[in-house]
Amino acid sequence: MLGLFCIGAGGTVGASARYLLGRIINARLQSAFPWATWLINISGSFLLGYIAQRTNFGKDNPLLWKLIGTGFCGAFTTFSTFGYETLQMIEKGKWGLALRYVVSSIVLAICGVWIGIQMAHH
Repeated sequence: MLGLFCIGAGGTVGASARYLLGRIINARLQSAFPWATWLINISGSFLLGYIAQRTNFGKDNPLLWKLIGTGFCGAFTTFSTFGYETLQMIEKGKWGLALRYVVSSIVLAICGVWIGIQMAHH
């Protein structure tokens, strides 16, 4: 039961942080490129890699993993918004921008996880 509470608490904070940070970024960087989702997903991927390594993928500290890894990161990062924004760019004929968004999001999210894991080693 405590694990579910940790997931819910982390998710509440993660979703709220995504919303607030997204509004701040979008207000400052008004652009056709979805900077807010891009930055949030990459930083969330980094954090997930870091906390995964620090908790031995939840084995050493399952409650911290549930709080931050499952709850916070799960709610902070957003694949559905990524898909929606990509489709919006395609529908507006911005194929090049959509392709850059998709490729850079995937590559940098993977790099973010890897960097987070590497930083947690030290």
